[in-house]
Amino acid sequence: MARVTLPWIQLAAVVGAFQGLLLAGALVVHRKNRTANRLLAALMVSFSLYLATSAYFYAGLIKDYPHFFGVGYQTPLVFGPLVYLYAVAASDRSWRFRPRDTLHFLPLAVSVIATAHIYMMSGAEKIAMYDRLERGDVPTVLVMLDPMRYISGISYSLASVLYLRRHRRRVEDSYSNTARVNLVWLLWLAGAAAAVWLLATTLRLTDFGARLSDEHVTLAMALVVYGIGYMGLRQPEVFRYETAEYPVPPRHEIAPAPVSSRQERSGLGDAESAHLERALLALMERDRPWTNSELTLRELAALLNSTPHKLSELLNSQLGLSFYDFVNGYRVREVQRRIQAGEARTRKMLALAMDAGFASKSTFNEAFKKHTLQTPSGFRETVGA
Repeated sequence: MARVTLPWIQLAAVVGAFQGLLLAGALVVHRKNRTANRLLAALMVSFSLYLATSAYFYAGLIKDYPHFFGVGYQTPLVFGPLVYLYAVAASDRSWRFRPRDTLHFLPLAVSVIATAHIYMMSGAEKIAMYDRLERGDVPTVLVMLDPMRYISGISYSLASVLYLRRHRRRVEDSYSNTARVNLVWLLWLAGAAAAVWLLATTLRLTDFGARLSDEHVTLAMALVVYGIGYMGLRQPEVFRYETAEYPVPPRHEIAPAPVSSRQERSGLGDAESAHLERALLALMERDRPWTNSELTLRELAALLNSTPHKLSELLNSQLGLSFYDFVNGYRVREVQRRIQAGEARTRKMLALAMDAGFASKSTFNEAFKKHTLQTPSGFRETVGA
């Protein structure tokens, strides 16, 4: 066998393949949220196989080891489903893989069955087929199956982004501090994966490959998926959001409907709604529970001797606010009050924010700007404090 020399991109692919296997092993033995971590481990293994296959072809190893031909061809069909299912499992640790979830891998099954005859070929036949592929003589079955990989990748990446956006809204209906449970890191990485798939599809359809090649796309996919893997290890514990029994969407997402139909399902009548609203506002002013940075919908409902469902119904349908915005509104107003009182002259802005219940500087700045349309420093300059 001739000496193998690889360019830096292929070397990065080989190193990435080994790292992926190590990462998969670490995820499998991790004790927390095992379903999510095992799905992520499966993604790491499949991606390691894909990267190793890229280097295998580039190095010309097919001549010496022809039976590995086609081993990584199916792996792109599992990338999308595994990322999506990982997002679902990471957002709800009680979720378990069910028989119907195997339907996500139906395209994989179709592809494996359609190409089974290729895997049954002898070594010489596989080498001959590879030579034909190099000359552009692609079998009809591969011409038909190839688009399915891109459709799957784009579809599942977008589905993951949409799911995570919905998850973020649901989290805001139950938590006043979402830093540990909103999966923003995964949302960004899923969005990056969608961009990579779109790029790969564009290159395939337009031959816009003068400066970018499949190797660069492979490297970009490696960075995205391993980013998901490492972040999954760093943030393996994602609490299941304490949603109401029947989550109520924000007011702008609710289609006009008779009030009675909602009340019949929730059991929250007009009189009880008015009473709960008065009790809620009185509690927030009197006991200031919002100073607890980890306050949740369930905890606030317990203080009111009510249920998370009824409180969520009141906030979303009557007040038009998520729990997150409702609680942080009090925190922002408290910081505003203390700035106007001149306390920002002797204390740092972050200290005022922490006293009001904010858990981090980024959360404080985001909430302050959302509620006041100003930055904290801009507001301070406006009031001259």
